[in-house]
Amino acid sequence: MSLIARHGRLGSRAEWQPEVVTNAYTHGHHESVLRSHRWRTAENSAGYLLPLLHPGMHVLDVGCGPGTITMDLAAIVGPEGRVTALERTDEALDLARAEADARGTSNVDFVVGNVQDLDLAEHSFDVVHAHQVLQHVDDPVRALREMSRVCRRGGTVAARDSDYSAFAWFPTMAELDRWLEVYLQVARSNDAEPDAGRRLFSWARAAGLTDVTAGSSTWCYSSPLDRAWWGGLWADRIVESDVARQAVARGFATHAELEEIAAGWRRWAEDDAGWFSVLHGEILARA
Repeated sequence: MSLIARHGRLGSRAEWQPEVVTNAYTHGHHESVLRSHRWRTAENSAGYLLPLLHPGMHVLDVGCGPGTITMDLAAIVGPEGRVTALERTDEALDLARAEADARGTSNVDFVVGNVQDLDLAEHSFDVVHAHQVLQHVDDPVRALREMSRVCRRGGTVAARDSDYSAFAWFPTMAELDRWLEVYLQVARSNDAEPDAGRRLFSWARAAGLTDVTAGSSTWCYSSPLDRAWWGGLWADRIVESDVARQAVARGFATHAELEEIAAGWRRWAEDDAGWFSVLHGEILARA
């Protein structure tokens, strides 16, 4: 009998002593995580926002990560515009600085900060943007209030977050079912909400934003190259990233079970009928 079958619900939050963590980034910065993040562009990850951008704007990019989206935004607002890239640590910002250097981008400022307590002046930005950020903070409503506070009157607060429980795939695989269960446990043990996408609209309203347009979009992986890339990065991430470390330390899975999940991801990637859809919620709010 497989580990998946024997330990379909291994561990519970009550069985481990929580670490003292504030807004921990569940995934960490392993290469398998950055491999995914560096694929992201303004076109494939912020398409809902692009029609509202124009040269000369000042943009705050919250949780900029390795900076691929950030530098695309900087190109759109042009030399007469400005983008501020914000991350939780200076080390994390170094990833975006390297991307700026590689592209020769000069209209980006780099700031260390906490989205729930921004050390930035009110009404400083035309657009405040966050991609895959609110799912990782313990008070997303407070974060949205802060994003609105630093946005100029009439400006735009934009957020896009995935919704893990709404992910869909084919063929059905016990290993991928178990992967989702483990990930949800790990994320929620960090006081995070991995099903943020469906909640963005309600969070924005709770934050006092009244002029809010909500929508959704997807990433879909089905070609052989896309399956190899997506399945490969998750096969690596579930055994090598901070997700794996936390899952084992908190009793949600064993090392052996995570290896079995990784093997399932590789089998999915090799299946000619393999298909995976990632749902994202999106909001555009008038500040």
